Amino acid sequence: MAATTDDTEEHTAAPGTAPTPRRGPGRIATAVGVLGELLITAGVVLGLFVVYSLWWTNVLADREADRESDRVRDTWAHEGSGGPGALDTKDGIGFLHVPAMNREEILVKKGTSTKILNNGVAGYYTDPVRATLPTSGRNGNFAVAAHRDGHGAEFHNIHKLRKGDPIVFETKDTWYVYKAYATLPETSKYNVEVLDAVPRESGRKKAGKYITLTTCTPIYTSRYRYVVWGELERVEKVDEDRTPPRELR
Repeated sequence: MAATTDDTEEHTAAPGTAPTPRRGPGRIATAVGVLGELLITAGVVLGLFVVYSLWWTNVLADREADRESDRVRDTWAHEGSGGPGALDTKDGIGFLHVPAMNREEILVKKGTSTKILNNGVAGYYTDPVRATLPTSGRNGNFAVAAHRDGHGAEFHNIHKLRKGDPIVFETKDTWYVYKAYATLPETSKYNVEVLDAVPRESGRKKAGKYITLTTCTPIYTSRYRYVVWGELERVEKVDEDRTPPRELR
């Protein structure tokens, strides 16, 4: 009678021999596994932080900026004559329009602190140099700052501005039409001379009505500043339909 496979296995196993226990992972393997899990967790957390910084803060800032902009325009609509000087500068003094950079309007408020700019707006300088507001009618420099990434990133595309591009500032009663004429792609964050009433670094040597846009550079850092200068070309009164100047149509 032929032996079956079961019979063969039975007879080849040594009687009374216990099965060899399997070894568990060593200490090094365990440590590597734990480290790997920690790195994965850290990567997820970092990824979420990047999403929060570069996307979610934009969403929140845009919402707040929209609310503040609506409030300013409602105030204008219910004000009588008296011009933009009657508007409380705490709520915003007007809107910046820069087609080459952003098709949407940018509310401009007083001050350039992080608390102000984080609401998705631009702010005009009060320190260390006080900006000259266009509504004053005086010569000087209307110097403005905004974030380049996160918190609305209103000046994210400032590098797209070219010589001759329009920069329009809108108030309750007036359109101020500037034209960009010079750019400084990188300078120290401590270089306040770019904000001077006569911005000589832009090549100008005489008093005039200037506008200066400043933001951080390179993108996603705050190491240096990017600067664009413009000069007032003309002023237009706002009509009943708030028809924008030709540069914005």
